[in-house]
Amino acid sequence: MAQLRSLHDDFVILVVDNNQPPEEEEDSSSSPCQVISISALDVSSWDLSEILCYRRVKLQAHRTRHVLLVQESSYFHGLLSGSFSESGHDHVSIEWNLETFLNLMRCIYDCALDVTSTSFLPLFGAALYFGVERLLSKCKRWLVSLASSNDPASPLLELSDLIQMWSFGLERDVDFVPDLCGAYLAKNLMLVKSDEYFGNVPYELLMCCIRHPHLTVDSEMHLADALLVWLDANKRLFDLSETSKDNIVNLMEQVRFSLLPLWFIAERRKSHGFSTFADHSIELVTKLTKMSSKCLVDSLRDGPPTDLRVRLTQYTEKLDLSGCTQLNQAILLLSVLPETYFTNPMWRKSLKSFLKNPEDDARNQEQLSQTTLPISSFESVEEVDISKCQRLDYIATINCISMSFPSLRKLRAAYLLNLKVSTMLELLQSFGNLTEVDLTVDIVPIIPCQASVFYTSPGLAQTPPIISLTYGSHIFGSGQVHRSLSSITRLSLEGRSDLYDKDLRSISRSCGSLCYLNIKGCALLSDACIAYVIERCKSLHSLIVCYTSFSENSVLALCADTSVTNSLASNLQMLHMSKCEGISETSLINLITRTKKLKSLCLRDTKVSDIVLCELSGSSLEALDISNTTISSMVLTCVISKNSNLKSLKARGCKNLIQSETVFNCLSKGSGLEELEIGWGFTYFSLVSMRPAVSSLRAISVGLGASLGEDGLNLLPSACPLLESIVLYFQEISDSALTSIVTSLKNLEELALSYCFGDITLQSFKFSIPNLRKLRLERVTRWMTNEDLFVLTQSCPNLTELKLVGCLHLNSDSQPIISSGWPGMISLHLEECGRITENGVASLYGCVALEDLLLRHNGSGIEKSFLLDASLKFPMLRLVSLDMCDAKEGNFDVPEEKEEVRFLSIVKISRCKSQRCSLGRELAPVHRETLVMFWNGQNFTNTLLKQRL
Repeated sequence: MAQLRSLHDDFVILVVDNNQPPEEEEDSSSSPCQVISISALDVSSWDLSEILCYRRVKLQAHRTRHVLLVQESSYFHGLLSGSFSESGHDHVSIEWNLETFLNLMRCIYDCALDVTSTSFLPLFGAALYFGVERLLSKCKRWLVSLASSNDPASPLLELSDLIQMWSFGLERDVDFVPDLCGAYLAKNLMLVKSDEYFGNVPYELLMCCIRHPHLTVDSEMHLADALLVWLDANKRLFDLSETSKDNIVNLMEQVRFSLLPLWFIAERRKSHGFSTFADHSIELVTKLTKMSSKCLVDSLRDGPPTDLRVRLTQYTEKLDLSGCTQLNQAILLLSVLPETYFTNPMWRKSLKSFLKNPEDDARNQEQLSQTTLPISSFESVEEVDISKCQRLDYIATINCISMSFPSLRKLRAAYLLNLKVSTMLELLQSFGNLTEVDLTVDIVPIIPCQASVFYTSPGLAQTPPIISLTYGSHIFGSGQVHRSLSSITRLSLEGRSDLYDKDLRSISRSCGSLCYLNIKGCALLSDACIAYVIERCKSLHSLIVCYTSFSENSVLALCADTSVTNSLASNLQMLHMSKCEGISETSLINLITRTKKLKSLCLRDTKVSDIVLCELSGSSLEALDISNTTISSMVLTCVISKNSNLKSLKARGCKNLIQSETVFNCLSKGSGLEELEIGWGFTYFSLVSMRPAVSSLRAISVGLGASLGEDGLNLLPSACPLLESIVLYFQEISDSALTSIVTSLKNLEELALSYCFGDITLQSFKFSIPNLRKLRLERVTRWMTNEDLFVLTQSCPNLTELKLVGCLHLNSDSQPIISSGWPGMISLHLEECGRITENGVASLYGCVALEDLLLRHNGSGIEKSFLLDASLKFPMLRLVSLDMCDAKEGNFDVPEEKEEVRFLSIVKISRCKSQRCSLGRELAPVHRETLVMFWNGQNFTNTLLKQRL
């Protein structure tokens, strides 16, 4: 209660009582004294930690000297200098949160004050109540900064706090608060969409976010996915009112469906929130896939083509366009042109003139782009992924990306089949800040020196002449000065069958700072070339050379002393050399003894011996792969004991591990495995002994020679609760064990049962396994019928990879079950599955996103023109495996030109020969040969092999 002051007293006492919750007051009551007196004169030296120990604070302030109290606060101005009855009192009682009020006073008296995500609402509420404009402005500046800052070190708001701020702003009718909350959510949607509170975001706030010009997402797919997550939360899709239905439609209509990857649309086709838009989306994407850039511009109307513009803002750091087969030069250009460009009624004519002559030489194209197209620059973009965007004109794309994203550091351009080596080299020379480049393609299943070849067409055995790029051949004009690529530290060229020695030598001369190099499957590179690259790149610490000619010369280069360090081998952290043969034991020993810093070592399918591996002296190994080698349990135990931080061990096919209990006892003492591939010597008792070390196991593969048994399989869910992948070869399985696995392991994404024995029935697959993405059933479900297959589509609705072998009761009616049950299927392998293809394969065309298709011995009904038909029906198809036995007319048309089969990378066609027993009865066909056709970036190469691939 306020008290009257004397005429000679110019002081006022603000008596502040803490209004904190009762339970907090109880904690503060432990203080021996409940009241503290402080003065506004000492505001700069207040010790808040001490003051806040009290329940009541008496704050003395001078009416005339401390004019700030009256000037800065409309509340105190009216109370202390107005005509109110309380104006003459020398005591004023205030009930408020003590910490908030003291900070309010510090702000009034111009002391430093930090606004945080937790203090914003209390301070802002106090500023509104007490009318402190200075604090209101401070809170607004903080929120504006948070909503617009490009600084990665900028503080992040908890989503729950953001929702409270938004609601507070609406309740108090402070417009800028909801607006800035929407702006913050728009800028940070990629961060908050996985937050546990994302489902609690109000519809109005989410809509404000989506419509905000600063909406920043890595791709349109991420936006659609975020909206579907929001819709699934709190069961919004059930018992909908008309208003709710309209809201959902309004939300989903904000998505630019024509920019979604085909596989995402197909996969979400059955989603409740997306199903009504899926068919329209597929139609849009398919239509765009067939249109040239010029035709696309011709089809546009006046005004900005918003639905075809990739979302780019000043805050975009990563642009993920992977899998968008519909993306062409026109869409890319439309996305990087400023909004003002589309205000000109002649913009379409201008853009068409740019696209009119794609065959123009590089210099003219560059001049044209600079004079007619005002390309916007997005300085924050550091990472771009254009993998599988096959329809892009890569010269124009490089030009566009280099101008729009000058700060680019990471470029992923994987599975681009038409990207030639020369173009690749130009690409590498177009940027000055790149540190990582990924140009991976599918690995051709042929190693020339190891395959049994009947014949090969020119391209694999012969090396065509390579014209090295000169300074004047650069795409930006003949006057361009050669640019050093010393910034590139990570380069992946995996599977590049068009990569020759001259190309890699040229790259290594420019990329002298390479630390990571992946040339896995680059079969045409010589050992001498790989050695040259190693000698040039002194900073190499990660080298992946699997399925290459990596041999003696390369090993010598790694072991050679340098002026910088003793040898490159001494700094190696990763060395993967699967299937690299021809290295002597002496050279391997020399190499292994020097690799003391190795973290990942892969010797799979090599002739490495105990003598070599026991020389491994380092203690930093985290991953070791010795699959299909002759390594013994004694040597492996020794290696494991010295590397206690081992996370991944792959040792399938190692027959010398048959007496290996010491190995598993040693593993149990480590820090914990995350991945295990094992075979010979692994039993139920091994798993029991390893139990302490496998609690964090995420992937296990058990192969030939192991005998887990039913007890071992039953133990897996409790011993390894985090398992995401289970692969079993030649193991005893049962319904009870399989049921335990699929019902207990909630994170299971991959399940493979290959050539296992025991009795399993459909009962094992009647349980819901929503997270399962990959399923392989090889000769374990002979009994499977179409009805069983349908049940499988219901229990495993999200499969993207399926392999069925030996399901003899399936027929052509299985096809619509597969295509309607798993429309998002990416990889489908069907072998010896009854009569599935007896009437053709037309019903499989519903799986529009297929990238990998294998059909063998399923019925001779596949049309002769299948390869051409499939490339048209499956826009993303890259890998095809067939058998002549299934050809309706006895053979298949083999394409002569790349354009006939669009984006196919590798085609394998096997041929069998029939056999008869001594009684004249026909036996199962025996493989005779395999025709392998692959596109190497320049031409098709045909190779006839004796092996079955």
